[in-house]
Amino acid sequence: MEFTVYQVDSFSNRPFAGNPAAVLVLERSLDEETMRNIAAEMNLSETAFAVRDGDRFGLRWFTPTTEVALCGHATLATAHVLFNHLGYSADTLYFDTLSGELRTRKADTGLIEMDFPTATLTPVSATNEIIDAISARPLALMTDGTKLLVELDSARKVCNLNPDMDRLRKLPYMGVCCCALANDYVADPQPDFVSRFFAPASGIPEDPVTGSAHTLLMPHFGNKLGRKTLQARQISARGGDLHLEQKGDRVLIAGTAVTVMKASLYL
Repeated sequence: MEFTVYQVDSFSNRPFAGNPAAVLVLERSLDEETMRNIAAEMNLSETAFAVRDGDRFGLRWFTPTTEVALCGHATLATAHVLFNHLGYSADTLYFDTLSGELRTRKADTGLIEMDFPTATLTPVSATNEIIDAISARPLALMTDGTKLLVELDSARKVCNLNPDMDRLRKLPYMGVCCCALANDYVADPQPDFVSRFFAPASGIPEDPVTGSAHTLLMPHFGNKLGRKTLQARQISARGGDLHLEQKGDRVLIAGTAVTVMKASLYL
């Protein structure tokens, strides 16, 4: 069997930045073992598998080691492929996922905008295990049950973080998002806050740009700043920019994407 694979850099307007994802748009679903093997072969933070079902698509995401319930950059990459390579002409795409229905549309700004559920956040106590794992003392700690949000008191500290991956892996979270207001950080476009995302327990030491983490970050910093729209930057080595809007119990996450490779996969 031959499959077309697209590699897309999400949350970037140029190659070799943002977060790369592999995308396969299939006529019928593959078995889970095959999808896991393909994701391991791609060896990117996520591989997306989309299967058309009428005017909708089933969508699943796999890291090199596990399936995840929500992934922003691979959803953006999938929408980019459908809009720009496979001739999908409607303004809005509907994806059925483990996190329910996700809607993605072409925004008037030219960005691709994703409509994701807002995370419900609860405070977490600063344990020695968390402090030792991130190698910093947090200003605030919040969780949605699967991810840990760690706010620090400066963007500089987020930039300079060198967390202990072995200790991070032992925390009861699939990923840890370290963040801060961007008062001491300058970029174009200027972000309101910056972040980095570490997920060694999911086979990803540091994720370049994590769209799903912004379902936590937007309500956290939106409440802190008293604003419904924010600009974010993930300050990994590759980096990426996200435009965010809070709409009730949904977060709109928008960005750009660029295709860097189209290849054939033989099974």
